[in-house]
Amino acid sequence: MPYKANMYDSHMHTTLCKHARGPLSDYAAQAERAGLRGITITCHSPMPFGWNPKVRMTVNQFPQYIDMVAALRDDYAGRVDVRLGMESDFLPGMEWWLEDLHSRADFSYILGSVHPQTDEYQAMYREGSTRLEYEGRYFEHLAQAAESGLFDCLSHPDIVKILHPSLYNVGEHMNTIRRVLDRIARAGTAMELNTSGVNKPYSEMNPGMEILREMARRGIPVVIGSDSHDARRVGADFEKALALLQEAGYEKVSYFLERERYELAIRNVVLAELQPRLV
Repeated sequence: MPYKANMYDSHMHTTLCKHARGPLSDYAAQAERAGLRGITITCHSPMPFGWNPKVRMTVNQFPQYIDMVAALRDDYAGRVDVRLGMESDFLPGMEWWLEDLHSRADFSYILGSVHPQTDEYQAMYREGSTRLEYEGRYFEHLAQAAESGLFDCLSHPDIVKILHPSLYNVGEHMNTIRRVLDRIARAGTAMELNTSGVNKPYSEMNPGMEILREMARRGIPVVIGSDSHDARRVGADFEKALALLQEAGYEKVSYFLERERYELAIRNVVLAELQPRLV
């Protein structure tokens, strides 16, 4: 078991999103094998008006989602701390929907996501935009998500790079990104280091090191999530993520319980045999 008892994986999905695999119990079982204290299930939020229906639960399935997580929590009580979360899509003008949705259950953690790769988002914002303008609009929407006050944390906060992996250059956006991070820091919203990025077309975690360093300079808290759509990914690459955080200037990593943020010293998260990698 590579991790000490307090580490959480704070981002994973269920089959209700239509692109995750396997029973939810497999995710908890993998967390137990990895020595994690707990997991937060964060399936994709239902959305109104038929928005992006192929990759999320329906509104009618929302009660089923709540029940699935509650049953898993009971099954693994005393072994893995299972928490109810949600990955909610942010779009300007959709705040009314999310405010209502988030009030329908006792969520432990809410991730805010901007998904610029979806057909619907591109239909709204891509026409008439250059690649650079479109990528810049994505970062602007991250700042707006933080300022909405709806979210504990912003997920995979440079995922726009997967759209044009051979063309994307973070340096072209750093002035915009610095201004966006200033706004996120003022809003007090955490940001995620998402380990699944290593398996995407732009093969690095989300965000990359340039953004991580700017986040660290501003004291923006970081939560690690695997974004698991398969149980085998639970806790995957966390030791690499912790090493990246230290390289970027972080000394602590965060997680949320009952919408409250907790911190762990990175040096205390992993067992002694992994410490040399993190120093």
